[in-house]
Amino acid sequence: MTLSTWWLFILMTFVVSATPGPNMLLVMSTSARHGTRAAVVAMLGCKTALLAMMSISAAGLGAVLQTSPQVFEALRLAGAAYLAYLGVKVWRSPVQDQVAADTAQGAAPTAKHGAIYRQAFLVAASNPKAILFAAAFFPQFIHADSPQLVQFAILLATFTVIEVGWYLVYAIGGKRLSSYLQQARVMRLFNRVTGGVFIGFAALMATARE
Repeated sequence: MTLSTWWLFILMTFVVSATPGPNMLLVMSTSARHGTRAAVVAMLGCKTALLAMMSISAAGLGAVLQTSPQVFEALRLAGAAYLAYLGVKVWRSPVQDQVAADTAQGAAPTAKHGAIYRQAFLVAASNPKAILFAAAFFPQFIHADSPQLVQFAILLATFTVIEVGWYLVYAIGGKRLSSYLQQARVMRLFNRVTGGVFIGFAALMATARE
């Protein structure tokens, strides 16, 4: 891999990672509801799933999904169903007015980090298109006449750094929203919007065609 190829990968990954999606929305909403530490846990869950999926793609599952439409359809619909479930869950989340609470100062109801990690992992893993994306995207920057494993490791590390950087941007944005979410009516609206967006992602995934 040449230096110019690596920089092109950086540029394209920067743009792709910046695009709002279920992972970024989850990190932002987690930060807004539960704070920065919880958002970091959500980031770890998302990144674990993405790294696993990209490694699986490198191992050849991307080619299997491309040649087995039934398997891909099953995974796609299962992922859409989970995003829809999450959207409904967020939409119906109970709200509490915390403006008058003396000890609040932007605090949100305690959330278990294990549950946040599992939820983030499932959100990131719910889209099998990530495997196909990695199978189609990464090989464009790998030179066949050089050690491929080393190149893949460099690209994966680069992708991770850029993706985590954007997670932090969205987490900071969510944290800034937290001060407004102390009012029940604002939190209710936030839940409706984020829940609706998750349901929208589910609908797009369920109706998308290759």
